[in-house]
Amino acid sequence: MNAMKTYGFLLLPSHNRVYAQGAAALARAELSVFNEAVLGGRLTDVGETTLGGVPYLTFRAPELTGDDLRYLANLSALYAVFEIADGRLTPLDVTRLDKFSSDLITIQKYPGKTNEDFTKLLLNVTAMACDTPERLLNGGLRVLDPLCGRGTTLNQAVMYGLDAAGVERDGKSFEAYGNFLRHWLKNSRVKHQAETTTVRRDRKSLGRRFQVTLGESKELYKRGRTIELTMINADTAASGDFFRPASFDLIVTDAPYGVQHGSAARAGLSRSPLALLTTALPVWTRLLRPGGAIGIAWNTHGARREELTALLAGHGFEIRDDEAHRGFRHRVDQAILRDLVVARRSRTGP
Repeated sequence: MNAMKTYGFLLLPSHNRVYAQGAAALARAELSVFNEAVLGGRLTDVGETTLGGVPYLTFRAPELTGDDLRYLANLSALYAVFEIADGRLTPLDVTRLDKFSSDLITIQKYPGKTNEDFTKLLLNVTAMACDTPERLLNGGLRVLDPLCGRGTTLNQAVMYGLDAAGVERDGKSFEAYGNFLRHWLKNSRVKHQAETTTVRRDRKSLGRRFQVTLGESKELYKRGRTIELTMINADTAASGDFFRPASFDLIVTDAPYGVQHGSAARAGLSRSPLALLTTALPVWTRLLRPGGAIGIAWNTHGARREELTALLAGHGFEIRDDEAHRGFRHRVDQAILRDLVVARRSRTGP
């Protein structure tokens, strides 16, 4: 048996002061989820340690190599990882999945934007709940954000090299994302094709589609190894009009905190996402393949965890509800106490 070693990772500095206050606890929960899903439970003694006046997340494990380090490299809060021995910190080489420059994630600034570190965490934790979590490294996962706003989830999926799609009801957000991505692709000299079209059926307009095909490099683009991104301007309850059943591996979304992302007729002035989710979840479930996973972030002031888990269970989902998955609750501001729930679509459910 390999001797146990001590490791620590330095937390990524956060520009959001409130988010930074809970970053260590969130990182610990995310690491625990990775440990259970893909690291074989080999990490032990996970805790927070101060070294040289700087906080680290530390743990013990047999020597980490290969895919172990590749998984750890993509934790949302990781800045650098070290082996700790005899009071010395030895930095380890880590290779992130990132296919493009970080400004794809960070350059957009607008009121109500979900923190990009949390978006990455939500995508990671959802991927760990599907029946093939190793595909986060190996590629092939297809991601849907059915309440995608201005595309933070889509950008993170593309950063990982994953095909992604989103649905957004607000026309201004749809146009803003299209303008941003076109400019970013051009300025970054990324080989691509992009077009916006109207989707019609029986001579009626169903919505608009922004479709992008891009390559990590010109060589890969020419060889047909491309990343596909789609954004639909329509109500999320109509998502099934634009995508085939069982065509996504992951559904990742930040549920509305008010009425800005949902239908006013359904959500009214309530902060609760339950009315919207009750209407949309049957549609989303059909789009998710059996064995795929869904991850939903929401404001706990608007709905109790038990209400969301009951709703998901009623649609054939197996809830991830262990201690690690209950460690993500954190404050965003005075009105928002955010949590996330993750579940896998059963292969035998409805």
